[in-house]
Amino acid sequence: MRKRTQTLCTLLLALFILGITGTPVISAQERVYLELGSTQVRKIRFAVPWFIHKRKQVSGTPFDRNLADTLAKALKFHGIIEIIPAASYNGSQTADWQQLGADFTILGSYEKTADTIAMDLRLFDVSNNKMITGKAYNGTKSQTREMLFRFCDLVLKELTGQGGLCKTQIAFVSQKPGQLKKEVFVTDILGRDMRQVTRHKSLVVSPRFHPDGRHLTYTSYHSGNQNLYVTDLGQNKITHLLSQRRGMNLAPAWTPDGKTFILTLSYKGNPDLFILNRQGQIIKQATKNMGINVSASYSPDGSKIVFVSDRRGAPQLYIMDMQTGKSQRLTYSGSENAEPDWHPKEDLIVYSSLQNGVYQIFTKSSDPESKPRQLTKDLSHHESPSWSPDGNQIIFTKQDGKNRKLYAMMKNGSFQRRLFNIPGNQTYGRWAEKNY
Repeated sequence: MRKRTQTLCTLLLALFILGITGTPVISAQERVYLELGSTQVRKIRFAVPWFIHKRKQVSGTPFDRNLADTLAKALKFHGIIEIIPAASYNGSQTADWQQLGADFTILGSYEKTADTIAMDLRLFDVSNNKMITGKAYNGTKSQTREMLFRFCDLVLKELTGQGGLCKTQIAFVSQKPGQLKKEVFVTDILGRDMRQVTRHKSLVVSPRFHPDGRHLTYTSYHSGNQNLYVTDLGQNKITHLLSQRRGMNLAPAWTPDGKTFILTLSYKGNPDLFILNRQGQIIKQATKNMGINVSASYSPDGSKIVFVSDRRGAPQLYIMDMQTGKSQRLTYSGSENAEPDWHPKEDLIVYSSLQNGVYQIFTKSSDPESKPRQLTKDLSHHESPSWSPDGNQIIFTKQDGKNRKLYAMMKNGSFQRRLFNIPGNQTYGRWAEKNY
């Protein structure tokens, strides 16, 4: 029965995920069955009723509702799940799920003391009323969200074969209304665990995660120069100077193995790309006096980089072979093309392109002959795109009224939404696994 349910889940999700990500998640045989039997593509409908206190067997308190709401929002965040509003069935755990049109439901119960909480969570297949998986969690009350996030990732694993994004982190630069200073913050996917990383009381830009998911580099102007710093996110007291060469020390890109990074330096006069080790020592100069060269990003295997150069006039994307050092122009459409980020697993690059005076987001392979695909189209600026760790979503900055806000969308441009409700401007979003 478990195998049949998993197959059903996979078949139900496969065509939707294939359309969103472009990546098959089931075998060819199963995919043929789905394509023949499916009449339309839709999101998977989930019901997450209010949680129940184990001893009281009633629900509806603010705490009960908040538990269900947090889990529901985490599921919805992944773009393949639609949540049936709990208010439409009064949050009851005994509602008629089939009549509501649910494919799956999650039932949660808990017990708590002043300091601890014990939680039971179960995922059910509505079509046969069978439990697919269940977990019991015990911990401190401060770990409540972590328990819900862990179960959300488990649900995604059961349905798609790969875990979710709950154990990831988003770094960004925030500027409060009426202030000139900008600081780096890190948060979870729902913006519930917001943490300030820098306190330089100055201009901070270009946060970049190390592949270990624990260290974060950024550039700060607080010393009077664009110096590069690195901080261990496992603590909140010390940051280390990584490069303080005169002029630019900007926008590092780490190799996939995390041993070296490529950085724009201008201490020789021209902004060029240099390869440095983890101690900040220069190993090699990658570009030499051919325009301004910035914003590098490595291919998944580390053999190539994509970067921005104005060597032929306007900023355009170029591909460099790291073994030979040879570069080839990648983009030709658009007045300007900038801020590239290479997909973590595929030969696909996301970038911003100036089209008729508006920055839009495109994707394109590293083949110059490949056709770019436009993902955003409304008449607001869309900039600084970056991939999620699983490569299924893109985070970017959008002009939202008078302010700039962080948005996210699926790989194909669907499910565009604002991420956090924070006053002021939020820019330079970056996404990584969290390993601390």
